[in-house]
Amino acid sequence: MVQVVLSENDSLEWALKKLRRKMIRAGLFREMRRRRYYEKPSETRRRKIKAAKRRRRRGTARV
Repeated sequence: MVQVVLSENDSLEWALKKLRRKMIRAGLFREMRRRRYYEKPSETRRRKIKAAKRRRRRGTARV
């Protein structure tokens, strides 16, 4: 769980920036975007297979 602890002197803008950075690093924005709509199990499998192929292509291209 991502959380930001504020002291009395911290501004709200600073806290929002820090929270956004932590959420991006944790991958929560990507997860929220992916879960925005229902994804059928077949689409999930297709997406995972496509990502695996992309990773394999990137790995062999650099060798």
